[in-house]
This record gives sequence, C-alpha cells and structure tokens, in this order.
Amino acid sequence: MESLNHTLFLWLNAPTDPAPTTFWLAMSFAEYLIWLAPLTLVACWLWGEPTSRRRALQTALATALALLISAGFSLVWYHPRPFEIGLGTNLLPHAADSSFPSDHLTVWWTVAFSLMWDARLRRVGVWLALLGLPMAWARIYLGVHYPFDMLGAAGVATLSAWLGSGRVAHTLSEPLHRLGLAVHGVVLAPCVRRGWVRK
Repeated sequence: MESLNHTLFLWLNAPTDPAPTTFWLAMSFAEYLIWLAPLTLVACWLWGEPTSRRRALQTALATALALLISAGFSLVWYHPRPFEIGLGTNLLPHAADSSFPSDHLTVWWTVAFSLMWDARLRRVGVWLALLGLPMAWARIYLGVHYPFDMLGAAGVATLSAWLGSGRVAHTLSEPLHRLGLAVHGVVLAPCVRRGWVRK
C-alpha cells in the first residue's frame, strides 16, 4: 500500500520548476482556501435561520472532535511527510510532523459534511466538499501530503460529522447554543437594531 501511495504522490507532485500559474493556484487552494470554512460558520450564525445557527455550532464542535482524532492518529502512528524521506518536490515549507491524516482536509471536509446534514445548508456543504478536491490536489502537488492522507481525512471527517449530528451531540451543544445566543444578543445588539445581522 505504501508503494502505491508513493507512486500516486509522484504522479500528482509538482516538477522542480512548475508553471507560475499552476503554482499560484496550488498555493491558493493549499494555504488560503481553508479560511472560507470558519467564515462560512460565522455567516451561518450571523445571518442564518435558528436551525442554521445550531448547525454552525454543532459543526464547530464536530471539527474540534475531528482534530482530536487526527492528533490521536499522529500520536499512535508517525507517518513521515514526503520531503522527510526525500520523495518528490517540496514547494511549501512545513513542519516535519506526521502527515496522516491531512489536518487541512480533515477540517474542511468535517465542515462540509456537517453542513450537509442540514437541509437548508446542504447545497453549501456540497460545494465545500467539492472544493476539497482541489485543496487535496494542491497539498499533494506542493509536496506536503500523500494521497492516502486525504483518504484518511475523508474518513475522520465523515465520522466526526456523523457524531456531531447525533442526539448526544445535540444535547451537549445546547448549553453552548444558549450561551452563544445570549452573547450575540448583548454584543451584537447595535448591529441587530441596524439590520446588519439577524436577531
């Protein structure tokens, strides 16, 4: 399996002198697209329906769980990144920590899959899930991840989104939801009065 992982990596990895446009696209997807995930959750909270706000909070909790699971994998099984073993081309400076699973894709797909559980937000979740594909390509292309790291991220994200959408998660998140609404009502009261955000 590791041989297949390396073969697929070398097939997708950048040449030593990539085209500037391709490199720019890869950097955009690999480094900057991730910020759209928290912005989406903030937008769901500020302008969404009550159910969308609850879903945004549950998604944030599911994402935290996903990162804990990802950290657990790193603790029990260290998998060196391609540049640590001299494989392929590395164009993105990165710490030499465990590559499996990809934290970027774990966060991204957990947000996407969690939003897909809500009928109002399903289309947004689908679009985010699809945008995860070029993000996965970019991080392989730039030399910091293997293809199997992305499969691992998909698995962790699916599990976390499912756990974050269950009845237990709903019960545990309810106090945070009430606290969030209370803080929202006080801190953003001027914005609510002006109609800039939802009450």
